Amino acid sequence: MRHENQSSVSQFLLLGLPIRPEQQGVFFALFLGMYLTTVLGNLLIILLIRLDSRLHTPMYFFLSHLALTDVSFSSVTVPKMLINMHTQDQSIPYAGCVTQMYFFIFFGCIDNLLLGVMAYDRYVAICHPLHYTTIMQENLCISLVAGSWLFSCSSAMSHTLSLAQLSFCADNTVSHFFCDLAALLKLSCSDTSINELVIFTVGALGIIIPLIGILISYVRIGVSILRVPSTKGICKALSTCGSHLSVVFLFYGTIMVLYI
Repeated sequence: MRHENQSSVSQFLLLGLPIRPEQQGVFFALFLGMYLTTVLGNLLIILLIRLDSRLHTPMYFFLSHLALTDVSFSSVTVPKMLINMHTQDQSIPYAGCVTQMYFFIFFGCIDNLLLGVMAYDRYVAICHPLHYTTIMQENLCISLVAGSWLFSCSSAMSHTLSLAQLSFCADNTVSHFFCDLAALLKLSCSDTSINELVIFTVGALGIIIPLIGILISYVRIGVSILRVPSTKGICKALSTCGSHLSVVFLFYGTIMVLYI
């Protein structure tokens, strides 16, 4: 980390959400309730999968990691936002801001990759049911999850190291409720072309490749169902893929609303 980073900007100010002062209490209670529901719900999923031996299958193995990632992903930004709303102190130290950005990218990338892995798992279960146990062996499942964690770690680290090379001058106001990479790049008084290159290469790989994998998996699933159209087959496919599809739409829909 270069000296001017530490000397010019020691903290950032998070503007937060555009909420009127008289509505702060209502939204604080609302966001706190949503956060606790997310954490407790996902921890309950992890506990049930661990305790019930019938759920020790590849699908629930991936689901347990997705639940753990969701808890961590929410905990990166929401607690700090709630603290800021409660104390009316919008500041966050430089190191804390960079750390928050790292883990936000890290867990967001894992979420993305795990959704792609789960789509592949559903494709094998529906299109190759007789070979499912042969293909989705324990070693493959562990490798897919471990690869997702390792790639996400390297992706987040590449963004963080490239950001650490930038200088931040007078303006330290982040127009967001957390330290988002795009918002931080706008505040830099250095050349951000390398950072943008990292975003469009490493960042795009972590989003586009899983998304393409999800689309291909569900196209193959749809073709497989249409070859032998039956009410039973359609109902089985919906019961198998419905929850995953809803999470996919929610995840990518949120990304589109947030960034596009």
